[in-house]
Amino acid sequence: MSRIRRKPLHRREDEGPTNERRRKGDLEILPATIADERGHPARPFRAVDTLERMMRKRSISPEMRQAGEDFQALFALAQLDPLQAPDLRRVPQAVRDLPLGLRQAEARKKIWNALTALGGASSPAGSCAWHVLGCQWSLKEWALRQGWSGRALSQETASGILIGALGVLRAFYGL
Repeated sequence: MSRIRRKPLHRREDEGPTNERRRKGDLEILPATIADERGHPARPFRAVDTLERMMRKRSISPEMRQAGEDFQALFALAQLDPLQAPDLRRVPQAVRDLPLGLRQAEARKKIWNALTALGGASSPAGSCAWHVLGCQWSLKEWALRQGWSGRALSQETASGILIGALGVLRAFYGL
């Protein structure tokens, strides 16, 4: 009886992303080398996000992509992502006890105004913007997990909702 030899599961640090990350897909290697943390040349991988993929397919315009990126930046500044760690320089009783900074409060107001322009946070466009642009879920994950009013949506419908939301955000931001 012969035994099959398997490769060891050890992974070298310079091999790139893990197998789990590769299976998730949407990775590409940068065309030019850059310096790593030790100053050695490296060709890192980067994840291709939803807006980049839609731009490449020409389903959205550069202005729509910019509007989506502006929403993402405001969302990050507002610290609305539930997975974001609190500022460790403070020791609050809970995250809700942290006082809002002026920039954070202004960013939250701008997010709220953008969601209002999209029809509210519970509208299809508002929910899609919150989860796909803000929380950076994949479009597929939002369509299956959140959808609209708890119903799963098809990929095509979800894509159409995101395109509509980006069009409204483009007009809202004056791009």
